[in-house]
Amino acid sequence: MSELEVLAYKVLTAEQMNVLLTDGVFLGAPIDLADGYIHLSTAEQVTETVNKHFAGQTGLHVAAVDLTALGTAVKWEPSRGGQLFPHIYAPLPLSAVTAHRPLARDADGAVVLP
Repeated sequence: MSELEVLAYKVLTAEQMNVLLTDGVFLGAPIDLADGYIHLSTAEQVTETVNKHFAGQTGLHVAAVDLTALGTAVKWEPSRGGQLFPHIYAPLPLSAVTAHRPLARDADGAVVLP
């Protein structure tokens, strides 16, 4: 299994990151709750996700999520442009987060992963 299949990334606001760290679990952003699952992106997808869904926002964080820790709660489903995205059909426990950092970009504008 490649790293892209094992790790996925969740973009969180500062408030959402604080909830995850304080409560030990994240139930989802408003869009996640409306859709019935927590949206994640692969390493290759996260920059486009930030550009499309978080444009102009500050104080964002990126959390690396170990998909193997979530077992059958993870479903790979087609979304933007037919790409397969990992979706979590359960709360995101802090125990599945392997690393996190404030959102930063490299010289080319790509999101720097934790």
